[in-house]
Amino acid sequence: MSGQTPDDYCAERVRRFDRDRFLTALFSPSERRADLLALYAFNVEIAGAREMVSEPLLGHIRIQWWRDALDGIFGGDAPAHQVAGPLSRAVRRHRLDRHRIETLLAARAGDLDNVQPPTMRALEDYAEATSATVTGLALQVLDAGLATADEAGRHVGVAWALTGLLRALPLHAAERRLYLPLDACRDAGLDVDELFGGKSAPGLAPAVAGVAAAARRRLAAARALRRDCPRQAIPALLLAVLAAGYLDRIERAGFDPFRAAGRSRAASAGPGAIIRLAVAAFRGRF
Repeated sequence: MSGQTPDDYCAERVRRFDRDRFLTALFSPSERRADLLALYAFNVEIAGAREMVSEPLLGHIRIQWWRDALDGIFGGDAPAHQVAGPLSRAVRRHRLDRHRIETLLAARAGDLDNVQPPTMRALEDYAEATSATVTGLALQVLDAGLATADEAGRHVGVAWALTGLLRALPLHAAERRLYLPLDACRDAGLDVDELFGGKSAPGLAPAVAGVAAAARRRLAAARALRRDCPRQAIPALLLAVLAAGYLDRIERAGFDPFRAAGRSRAASAGPGAIIRLAVAAFRGRF
């Protein structure tokens, strides 16, 4: 778009492709919001690598480009890219952890291999490497990366990823991808090929319920730390409010993401959820 600044570009990318995080970023201090949105835009760039390419090799090339760009991003000489520049500024202003960014890139590279997680533990490890890593970096941007907030952010990040994977299950199934743990699918007698045909199947509900229960446990663990989390951490942790609402929706649909998707009026938070975010932010809760 003519006249669009890199910060405008980042904000628009997040608004379009990660609206939930965009909404939570609106509750961050104005002087930190552009850096937070730059981080989230970077996550959009790499999380969407699989969907933006026609074959895995091209996705790996995109991820490798970002790996190669890290020296410049951390050294203040970012490549000419509308996200790399704002990300470099955020990295230098807030001393973002390079190891975390490298962990995030490695996990997103693993997405391209289309491997179903064998166990719940493996799924949670994936959720931690992706979503929880972003939350930890967001806490650094907000100057809230204290030990307690970081631990709460880790749980919120994992819960958010697990919830998002359940919500996206119909879309992933259409692409012959599945993130439900393999052992849980076997125990439930779930016919994966039936899912890939675009419809629910016997055994889906117990497999989904197990992942939803793990997400609920993570939310409870995060909220147990709430009193010791600084108020400036709240914008990064507000995803817990949205995750709880999405989990309620999946549960009301009998733990069938196909039914839950059919009942949803929007792909992301509606007016009621936005009000809940505002109330939680005002009260300093998540």
